[in-house]
Amino acid sequence: MINKPADITSPADLQRHELGTGPIRSQHPVYKDFLPPCNNACPAGENIQAWLALVQAGRYKQAWQQIMRDNPMPAVHGRVCYHPCETQCNREQLDGAVSIHAVERFLGDMALAEDWKIEADFEPSGKRILIIGAGPSGLSAAYHLARLGHKVVIYEAGPMAGGMMRFGIPAYRLPRHELELEIKRIQELGVEIVFNRKVDNMLADKTAGNFAAVFVAVGAHLSKRIDIPARDASKMLDAVSFLRDASAGVAPKLGRKVAIYGGGNTAMDAARTAKRLGVEEALIIYRRDREHMPAHSFEADEALEEGIKIKWLRTIKEIDESSLTVEVMALDENGHPQATGKYETLEADVLILAVGQETDSSFMRSVPGIEFKPDGTVIVDTGMKTGAEGIFAGGDMVPSERTVTAAVGHGKKAARHIDAWLRNTRYVPVAKNDLIDYDKLHVWYLTDAEQKKQDHVPSNKRTENFSEIVAGLNATDATFEAQRCFSCGNCFECDGCYGACPEKAVIKLGPGNRYRYDYDLCTGCAVCFEQCPCHAIEMIAEKEHSK
Repeated sequence: MINKPADITSPADLQRHELGTGPIRSQHPVYKDFLPPCNNACPAGENIQAWLALVQAGRYKQAWQQIMRDNPMPAVHGRVCYHPCETQCNREQLDGAVSIHAVERFLGDMALAEDWKIEADFEPSGKRILIIGAGPSGLSAAYHLARLGHKVVIYEAGPMAGGMMRFGIPAYRLPRHELELEIKRIQELGVEIVFNRKVDNMLADKTAGNFAAVFVAVGAHLSKRIDIPARDASKMLDAVSFLRDASAGVAPKLGRKVAIYGGGNTAMDAARTAKRLGVEEALIIYRRDREHMPAHSFEADEALEEGIKIKWLRTIKEIDESSLTVEVMALDENGHPQATGKYETLEADVLILAVGQETDSSFMRSVPGIEFKPDGTVIVDTGMKTGAEGIFAGGDMVPSERTVTAAVGHGKKAARHIDAWLRNTRYVPVAKNDLIDYDKLHVWYLTDAEQKKQDHVPSNKRTENFSEIVAGLNATDATFEAQRCFSCGNCFECDGCYGACPEKAVIKLGPGNRYRYDYDLCTGCAVCFEQCPCHAIEMIAEKEHSK
């Protein structure tokens, strides 16, 4: 027998009492912001959800400006980023992730075509900062520091800016025209780049240039060496130098058949580049299987489409004049390759080694306070600062994921901490909201809307030259793609709660201002919570169970 309060006089009142709603509600709704998984996964720290919403509204320039708060090279990143944001996208569990990188590329290319500009956010500070290395991390730090009002000078040992974006990523993935224009826009903020300027004595350069701080971002341009007996050492090339020479138009002669040793993205790029240089056969040799390769799966797919051959579970023991001796490997229960004692002979005129890169940090070893990992990478704290006062470091030369996007994220992070250090304060990042996952969304209303695919040059035509193989989206498709975003965890003013509330307790506050609740009218029935598609509403317990 239910103990009924005196004010319950009907079956409907009794049901509300049992559910904790009505005049004795035990819970009530609140609007709350969550962290979408795409934002959480972005190494550059972009507010992806925010700029996708602006694209949905056709506000392309504002969307680009939103990206530029975090990332100065969207046309580059829309092409070369491995988009971990899409791997984490909640829509992947319905009908395919939002093609975030394709929309970013659309905005980046539109900005270049229409010559959109970015201006500094602060007045000149009078502080000078030296950046060593004009790769992605150095350029990113320079951009953000310039926007913060500081004078930035980059010393670059090479003749051009871009680092591994220019010399390590082939033009069929990253056309040089777009890269150069995005670098030019950074220079237009007042960033000075001094080319062919190698740093040997960092502290002397810091003093001579009256620099208040230094950010070191020299990247990892040295190929790792492994001991393979070879009768003719000229038959072995390192992948980094090979890709650099190919980019500069001075690639070495390769012969008819080329073998590439390694299973990472650099190995895939070296093999695909060799094909474009005219070799009859490019063969990748890797000591583990495809499941354990470090290269991204789509890189291997594209390589195979272009006729690249891959020999899994093989390790090279010796190179002869026109052949390789390889040993067949087998994976143990932990996925580690073990020798089998079985050997094969493979034809190859040249062997390209793509077994990893190292950073040349030797010029920093004389600086007191700077510490290094055994692999030569520099130890930094959470603010990218080394153990030496005023010396910061980032990109491939610190322990981290070695990608363009991670390097750009380091540059932004370092810039914010350098700026705070120059102002005798500390940069404290904004606390992150709770992460929202697919199970919390209410997407019952959706029908399938398949991802808009980017056109590709046919595989049998790709190896004819170094032209870009992936086309961008047009405005219609980019807008459609942005509209596939769920707006996970954050209100986008769909009016669902407003229309669903039976008590008219939801009050609209006008475009961009969302809603509020009138708790004098709210019964805690949770209808608004149950229909909210993006889970921007939470039900919380009442402190007291009566109104």
